[in-house]
Amino acid sequence: MMPINPIKNKYMKTLFFVFTITSFNLFNSPLVSCSSNNNNSNNVTIDTIEDKQLSDNELLDLVQKSTFKYFWDFANPASGMALERSNLEAYNGEANNIVTSGGSGFGVMAIIVGVERNYVTREQAVDRLLKITNFLLSGDRFHGAFPHWYYGNTGKVRPFFATDDGGDIVETSYMIQGLLAARQYFKNDNTKENTLRDKINELWNGVEWNWYTNGRDVLTWHWSPNFGWTINHQIRGYNETLITYVLAASSTTHTINQSVYHNGWAKGSDFVNGTVYYQKWKLILGPQFGGPLFFSHYSFLGLDPHGLVDNYANYWDQSVNHTLINREYCIRNPKGYAGYSAASWGLTASDNDNGYSAHSPTNDLGVISPTAALSSMPYTPEFSKQALRNFYYNYNGKLWGQYGFFDAFNQTKNWYATNYLAIDQGPIIVMIENYRTGLLWNLFMSCPEVQQGLKKLNFNSPHF
Repeated sequence: MMPINPIKNKYMKTLFFVFTITSFNLFNSPLVSCSSNNNNSNNVTIDTIEDKQLSDNELLDLVQKSTFKYFWDFANPASGMALERSNLEAYNGEANNIVTSGGSGFGVMAIIVGVERNYVTREQAVDRLLKITNFLLSGDRFHGAFPHWYYGNTGKVRPFFATDDGGDIVETSYMIQGLLAARQYFKNDNTKENTLRDKINELWNGVEWNWYTNGRDVLTWHWSPNFGWTINHQIRGYNETLITYVLAASSTTHTINQSVYHNGWAKGSDFVNGTVYYQKWKLILGPQFGGPLFFSHYSFLGLDPHGLVDNYANYWDQSVNHTLINREYCIRNPKGYAGYSAASWGLTASDNDNGYSAHSPTNDLGVISPTAALSSMPYTPEFSKQALRNFYYNYNGKLWGQYGFFDAFNQTKNWYATNYLAIDQGPIIVMIENYRTGLLWNLFMSCPEVQQGLKKLNFNSPHF
């Protein structure tokens, strides 16, 4: 594979992912069923839909508990990390050993929810998190940053694509976001929890965020020991990477100057928007229509958008309006796809019948991804619950399996995924919990380093 030249594209990482799954033969067989994982006793099967109407709380309980199983029952047994995806024939059959750094960070937060909801004991959770942190400490790191993917049985980097065989500072930030929430949660004074906190701090303090500026006033997504800065993907907003800048500014060991945020992140070609959509909702930041909905999810699993304001935006308003615009687009359905409605909406990055894409109003392929509406639960609770009930009770059970809702569907093409992706499952359980209790928001925002980092970037928040 030839090295990828730098390109300016608002969905560059997603394009890399589409390129990657093609190159590594993700779809060397139709994406219609999930293979059994020989390393796990729990195989993906279709579960029976409850006949009786569940209350809102019962249905939220069911979704959270089922989704949790992806990160607990289906985790890679050697590392404790989350498998990238559940269709194990993918990547020429390597998928049963490919674990994801960012998706596992979401999974760390899911494990915290699991303790709070009594799915597992506190001691079981600590043991699992010790396995994960031991794996990360012994595995490949690149100036402290994790690669996008690992081989779960060795801790060696599994290249995401040919030149992406080193550190991925964005995926690293998703893992660190989860680990810091865990550090704040597991605060008991006993040997195991003390050890866990020490290991988390070692990983957190080891990330050389400033290295990933490459000496400039902007963070750069990748660095490779073999290809250096060849990819040269500078991280500019607005997109899913706000958390990366916040953590880089929050580091007490390898911090960035505030100018990196203001001259890098805030100078992206799609940073400022300002358009009022449908004569109702102003979008302060981001590309047309706001981009895929994961822009309002990944950074805000731990970063609480309530009252979060900096020089550029009120991030609660930004996230709520982004969600409402995405839903309204689906209701109006300008391309006339089958199945779009007020109860069936949500365009975001997910699998589709041809591979994987960052679905959005400007990249509408007729694909609804349940994670989009469900992970927006804090922003649009009634609309998200309406979608939840529709997804669960209708479609003859085609959207539901052992680990919760499958990844996506396209009624126009009569295509229904029967697989899961860690990066899509994680936000569902975490954002539902944030809607219900604010648990992960309160934990992450309680980190003193994060509070100082936000202040450094001139953020205000009710948490400080």
